[in-house]
Order: sequence, then C-alpha cells, then structure tokens
Amino acid sequence: MTLAEQKQSLIQRLRDRLSKDILLLDGAMGTMIQKHKLEEDDYRGEQFKDWHIPVKGNNDLLVLTNPGLIQDIHEQYLEAGADIVETNSFNATETSLADYGMESLAKDINFEAAKLAKQACEKFATSEKPRYVAGVLGPTAKTCSISPDVNDPGFRNIDFDTLVADYKQSAHALIAGGSDLILVETIFDTLNAKAALYAIEEVFEELGYELPIIISGTITDASGRTLSGQTTEAFYNSVSHVNPLFVGLNCALGPDQLRQYVDTLSSVAECFVSVHPNAGLPNEFGEYDLDAEEMAEHIEEWAKSGLVNLVGGCCGTTPEHISAMSKVVHGVSPRLPQPESHLMRLSGLEAFNI
Repeated sequence: MTLAEQKQSLIQRLRDRLSKDILLLDGAMGTMIQKHKLEEDDYRGEQFKDWHIPVKGNNDLLVLTNPGLIQDIHEQYLEAGADIVETNSFNATETSLADYGMESLAKDINFEAAKLAKQACEKFATSEKPRYVAGVLGPTAKTCSISPDVNDPGFRNIDFDTLVADYKQSAHALIAGGSDLILVETIFDTLNAKAALYAIEEVFEELGYELPIIISGTITDASGRTLSGQTTEAFYNSVSHVNPLFVGLNCALGPDQLRQYVDTLSSVAECFVSVHPNAGLPNEFGEYDLDAEEMAEHIEEWAKSGLVNLVGGCCGTTPEHISAMSKVVHGVSPRLPQPESHLMRLSGLEAFNI
C-alpha cells in the first residue's frame, strides 16, 4: 500500500467511526504544564542554558527540553479516553517563536511535537479504538486583518505571503513527524486562517496526498463574533471551501456561553462539528472554575441534542474533564452533517464576509 493509500484508508476509518460515535479530543496542554510550576531553567534545559533572553512560558520548546513531560500529558489524556490528541505546537511558527528569538527552531519543534504525540497514540491504540494525532497550527502572534496601532488602522505587522510560507514550513514538519490530521485552531482572524489553509493545500499538493483538516474558530465575547468581525455562519462559509473534515469552535468562552453558537454551526455545517470550550471564564486569579462534572453536563446536553461529532476541552480543562465527557457521550448518536442545500438559505453577502 502506498503512503497516499494509507492516508486515504486512515480518513475512511475515521469517517466510519464518526458515523457511529461522538469522538473525544484531548484537553488543555498549557493548563497541564502550569501544574508543574516550571521555572526558567526547566524550560531552557541543557540545550538552551545560555540562551540570550528568557524563554519561560515558551511551552512548545518543552518538546525539545522536556519531552518526557509532554508525552506524559498526552498519555494522561489518552488514558482518559481521548481519540485525538493535539501536538504541543500552538505557537511553533517562526512568527510566534520570534518573541523568544527562536525562529530557527520552528521546524524541529513541530516535528518533535508530532513525534511525541504519535508515540503516545501508538502506545494506547487498539484495533477497536485507534488513536490519532492532530498537528496544531495556532493563530500566530501577528494578524493580517487588524492593525496593532490604534493610531494607524491601515498598518499591518505581517502580510499574507509571509504567513503562508511560515505555515507551510510548520505543516510539512507536523506531517513528517506523524500527524494524522491538521488542526487550525483558535482562529480570531480568518485571513490568518486562510493563509494557513492555503499553505496546507500547497503542502498536500507537494506531498501527493491529503490529511483531514479540522478548522476551529473562536467567538471572543457576547457579540457572537470572531475578533475580526465574523458571525459563526459567516466564519463557516468562509473556510468550508477546503472541504474540511470538521469545522468547530474553541476557547474564549465556557460551554454555557458557547452553546448558542454551537447550535448555529451545527445547523449549517455540511461537515462534522467539533467543539472544545474553556472550563468556564477565568476568575480574578486567571483560573478556571468549571469542574469536570459540571462541564460534562453541558457536553451531554449538546450530544443528546445532536449538535456535535467531536468534543474536548480548551483552557482550564484536564484529563478529568475528558474522562467525564467520555462517559456522557458514550452510546449517544452523533450529529448528522447538513445537506448542501443550506447554502440556498444564506442572505445578503454574509457567506462572502472574510
């Protein structure tokens, strides 16, 4: 079997499972890392002990300096029931790593992040319950659509082509490291996401095969829009052209605030729907208070209402949250994707709002 045939087989197996079950994504990586209370030396390791600027907080670097910790977190989520684990590569683009002067490490970090997640999945996978790696491409520290200078609305600190090149390098490394899917997540600027999707399609063309794509946007507040101004339906229609396996929502809001937008997405999406909300909103100490059982109650209602195909957790969630979700979605019929005819119901130019 050729590599392209192997990838196509993987996609079909995943689709077969999605036709029968609601699957589980993992929970927060950053929350789990924070529990270890790492200091500067823990991030640097021996390899970067003499680095010229502080690197504490560069969680992606830990795949090089403390790989055992990252693999253990993956394994905790797999033990809790996760079907798909996300690579620890949220900020592993040259654009974001520039904050630490580590642009040159982007390729290595993405490769090792995927490799660690793959090793964990292989340890837990069975013929009845295969496990999958989602290679994560985050939103980057710069945005194509929004000026960082309130006095100059037309100013941009990055351009589309630069982002495409950046995402291409990261995507290539994630796939080489063993990713089974590509996840573009926490999208607040859809133009950044379009750069990532354009890059991914170019990578697929160069490789001669494709992987399933998950696209996950972020509704930032009670306005019901992304930071760049899109409603849930507009967001979906501006990214669905790449034929993703999933379109979903994550971060910023807890499950109670996010529910109405999940309902909207579920009503229009021709593909599968994924959602991984925060464990509520942060309190005055920046911590998340929604415990595993409370969060699972929301996820159970979503599942029984036929809204979701893949659920997991974002900020503040832990293996306990994923374990509780696993119990409440077990045996619940998954959502059925909507027929293409929903496009006929769109009004005005909302579908073209990028």
